Amino acid sequence: MNRFEFLKKIKFPKLSIGRWVFWGVTVALSIGAFIFATDFTACWNLTRLPGVAPASCGQSNGLGTFNPEGTEVAPVDLPPTPVIAPVAELPPAWDGASRINILFIGLDARDIEVQDGPPRSDTMMLVTIDPLTKTAGMLSIPRDMWVNIPGFGYSRINTAYASGEGAQLPGGGPGLAMKTVSNFIGVPVDYYLQVDFAVFTDIVGWLGCIEVNPTEDMILDPIGPGPDHVKLTTGGTRELCQGWKVLAYARNRHTSGGDFDRAKRQQEVVLALQKKIFDPEVFPSLIAKAPQMYQELSYGIHTNMPFEDALRLAVLGKDITRENIKTGVIDTTMVTFDSTTLGGQNASIMKPISDKIRVLRDEIFTSTGPLSPIAQGDVVALMRDELARVRVLDGTFTPGLDQRAGTYFQSQGMNVTEVGSAAEAYTQTMIVVYGSKLYTVKYLQSTYGITDNQIRFVSDPTSSVDVEIRLGSDIAGSIP
Repeated sequence: MNRFEFLKKIKFPKLSIGRWVFWGVTVALSIGAFIFATDFTACWNLTRLPGVAPASCGQSNGLGTFNPEGTEVAPVDLPPTPVIAPVAELPPAWDGASRINILFIGLDARDIEVQDGPPRSDTMMLVTIDPLTKTAGMLSIPRDMWVNIPGFGYSRINTAYASGEGAQLPGGGPGLAMKTVSNFIGVPVDYYLQVDFAVFTDIVGWLGCIEVNPTEDMILDPIGPGPDHVKLTTGGTRELCQGWKVLAYARNRHTSGGDFDRAKRQQEVVLALQKKIFDPEVFPSLIAKAPQMYQELSYGIHTNMPFEDALRLAVLGKDITRENIKTGVIDTTMVTFDSTTLGGQNASIMKPISDKIRVLRDEIFTSTGPLSPIAQGDVVALMRDELARVRVLDGTFTPGLDQRAGTYFQSQGMNVTEVGSAAEAYTQTMIVVYGSKLYTVKYLQSTYGITDNQIRFVSDPTSSVDVEIRLGSDIAGSIP
């Protein structure tokens, strides 16, 4: 029997011409998407995939040259052996349903031009996506934020990328930037996405004009000197139709709010691009252009996101509306300004006000709003009601201090669940916060004068405690 004979037995429902057209277009788009995905997967080179790319992709297969007998023929001139940094561990596979956090990194154009060592990050934006509620959020982090960079101590957050690259750490600059942001904000960072400036301008060229609403008059000037600058005025919606103008708008910090205004404009541009991409009149054409776009733009897009996750996020993106995207900027109300010396030069820095930043974090990265509001009232009562699980570790090596401290804190209403000895000695007491339980921290601050420099935020969802107190000699005498 003909293998297609069964098709004669299929009975199709009677549909109107309009419905036949609709289903015809749907099937055509589905087939087109399948063909695109197949070609796209075959030529994917942003992250490692099994197998060898076909010759049509224009990539070297890495298998070398072989003679008719099957023996590999070595090239005449062998290239020098490259210096390879340690390979970072791949992130765990995303299940497609859990909340996912992505760090967007933009590098400092001045460092790239000078080429004097690894560049610092110019932009850091942490994006969160919740597939179940189809909501998202964006949090912009000022580059002058004074934070603890793992392995390097306190510095501006924009130096994390350069430190990771310069030290050739596993994961390089992006890996250290992810760890730094995770420790600072208190949420896991699953992936990073770094887009070069040239590619960003090309992306806008593919998409076409976007709409922005400037709050102040400004001069748009591309990277470096040049006469090609324009004045952008306020007074409503403005169209930006060239990539360099969009980039200049997003990077401009010569307004009254400085870097804080710039962070808001960067979020505005991201939302405008999202709106443009998923415009019903634009999205179908992008599908058709996608293979060519990928071939031309992939050189400047760097990520540790597996291909499958990128596809799933792209599909999910069209279902997230502007109303379901929360935005936040760490602004002047959440920091104090100070100065220090970096590299022998005076440098302005921003020191975080932890409580306020945690509230903003909870508003953006949870579906239920703030989990740790700054409540008013007696700090002891707030600490008791919070029921944070507390671990007490003796960092003075005084016999029995851990037990005495645990018993004392319990008498004050603290939920002490573990006691023991610290791994090292401490002259100053250190508080490690693993979750969003901040009232216990506020109690310790008000009772023992703990400063912000003595508090560390560590993202560890597997921790058996919410707060860890590493007792130092500074308060050991206060424990009865």
